Amino acid sequence: MTRNTRTDAVHNQRHIVTVARAAFAADGLEVPMREIARRAGLGVATLYRHFPSRPDLIGAVLTEQVAVCGAEMQAALADPDPWRALRGTIHRFSEHQVRDRGLNEALFGSHTAAAPFAGQRRAHAQGFERLVERARSAGALRRDLSVEDVRTGLMAISSFRTLPPERATTAVRRLANLLIAGMAATPRG
Repeated sequence: MTRNTRTDAVHNQRHIVTVARAAFAADGLEVPMREIARRAGLGVATLYRHFPSRPDLIGAVLTEQVAVCGAEMQAALADPDPWRALRGTIHRFSEHQVRDRGLNEALFGSHTAAAPFAGQRRAHAQGFERLVERARSAGALRRDLSVEDVRTGLMAISSFRTLPPERATTAVRRLANLLIAGMAATPRG
């Protein structure tokens, strides 16, 4: 295999994952492999050469998605402003609900593809708990709110992903802003 062949193979693999991510996020994990190959502008054989089965491709896409979410959580935990960190995390969560519908259904539902990511999901939940506690300790969050109260708000946000995309975007943004305003210890911008 020459260097150019390897470079092309790596490029094709990255391209397939990018196209599959967009397809799965918008249309769910049941998008046919043939359709992903078509959207990628590649032959089905090329797709299967890189990802011999649907679970292989789904795993690659979810691995990338979980890594992005993990990096976002680490950045939020490193933010010295606890309120900004929590508020930003809620806004990013809201954006993911609309943009990554199919992926979120897999990760947060009972899809078998989510099983390998249980540890990362627990770590993310623990990070979120730390964000809530930091905001409370800093006096930015209402003292009567528990982590479960905030999670209930996130569940309400996630339920809006079933709306048509054009409605979901506006509804999710409004609900996130209402949640954040209601969580604040004092009125904030």
